[in-house]
Amino acid sequence: IAAIALTNKMSMGAVMGAGMSVSAIIMVLGITRTIYLVKPVSFGGKAAELVLKANSFGGEGWDWANNYEWACVAFIIVFLFYYRAKRVPTAIIIFMIGLIIAFIKLYTNPPPKVVYPKIGVYTISTVVPTPEEFKHGFLSAGLGQIPLTALNSVIALAALANDLFPEKPAGTPTISVSIGAMNLIGCFFGSMPFCHGSGGLAAQYRFGARTEVSIIILGTLKIFFGLFFGSSLSGLIQCFPTAILGVMLFVSGIELGAVARTVNDGVYDDQKRHANFIVMITTAGMLVGFKNDGIGFLGGMVAAGCFYLAARFGGSMDDDNTGVMVQQQQDGHPHAATQDSLPASHRSDDEDNSSIRKVPVQTEQQPRA
Repeated sequence: IAAIALTNKMSMGAVMGAGMSVSAIIMVLGITRTIYLVKPVSFGGKAAELVLKANSFGGEGWDWANNYEWACVAFIIVFLFYYRAKRVPTAIIIFMIGLIIAFIKLYTNPPPKVVYPKIGVYTISTVVPTPEEFKHGFLSAGLGQIPLTALNSVIALAALANDLFPEKPAGTPTISVSIGAMNLIGCFFGSMPFCHGSGGLAAQYRFGARTEVSIIILGTLKIFFGLFFGSSLSGLIQCFPTAILGVMLFVSGIELGAVARTVNDGVYDDQKRHANFIVMITTAGMLVGFKNDGIGFLGGMVAAGCFYLAARFGGSMDDDNTGVMVQQQQDGHPHAATQDSLPASHRSDDEDNSSIRKVPVQTEQQPRA
C-alpha cells in the first residue's frame, strides 16, 4: 500500500481507505473463522538492496557513514552472539551504532533540505475518506494486499508463533480480528496501514525478545517519539546507514526462513519428506522469481495437488525408484518397516538400491506406541 501510494501520489484519504478496506475484510475472515479456508498454504532480496546502496570498500567516493565495512561489522556482531541473543542485545547494539552515525552525519554533512529533530507536541486529527477516495484506495492499493496480508500477516504469523511459543498458541481468527481492529481505529486517525507480520516476530525473537513486554516497550517508545518529535525525526532516519539496516533485515529473513526446517517434523517416509521439500522450494522459488506471494502460493498448491493426485490415483509416486523408505525402528513403532518387509528396490543393500539419495539419519529415538 505504501509503495503504491508513493508511486501514484494517492491522497491521505485514499491511503486510509485502502487500509480500512483490507483490514475490514481480514477482520470479517477472523470473526467468521473463514480465515481457515485460506490456511493451506523477501527479506533476503530487500536486505541486499539496502546494503548495495552503501558505497564499496574504500576507493573514490567512499562514505564513512554508510559502507560495506559497517555492514561487515554489524554482520560479525550479530553472528558472534547469534545464540546468546537473550544475554547480548545485538539489535540494540548495532542500532545504537547506526543511530550515533546518523547523528554525526546529520550535523556534519546533512542531505539537502534535511529536517532536524525538534521537540514539541504533535497533535493528531481524524481522517474520514470520501466514498471516491475509499473506492480508489481499495481498487488501487487494497485489493492486491488482501492475499499478502492473509498469508504473511495471519497464517504465517500464527504458524511461526506456534512454532516459537507452543505453550501459547496463537489462533488465526484472533490475529485477523486484531489486525482489522487496529487498522480500522488507527487509519481513522491517520495511521499508515500496518499489520503484525511474521517477519517482525522472527526478528524480535532472534534479537532476544521472549515475551509481550518487548512489544509494550516498543509501542510506548513509538507513541512518545510520535507525540513529542513527530515528523521532525525524518532527517535522522534519512541519515541512518542502510548497510546496518540491511544486515538487521537479512538476519530477520534468516530466522523466518529457518522455520522451514519443521516442514518434515513427524514425517518418516523419505518419499513424503522429499515431496514436502519440493513443494516448499517451488513455493519459495516462484515467490522470489515473480516477486509475488500469490503466484508463489499458487505454484506450491499446484505442486502439492499434483503429488496428492499421483499418490491417490496413480499408486506410489516412486515407481522410477528415486526414493528410499526410511527404516523405522521396530521396538513398538506401529509402522515399523524391516529390511525383509521392504521391496527389493527399497532395501539399503548396495547391490539392490540404485537410488542416489540416502536414508536420512535419525538422530533421536522414535516414540513408542
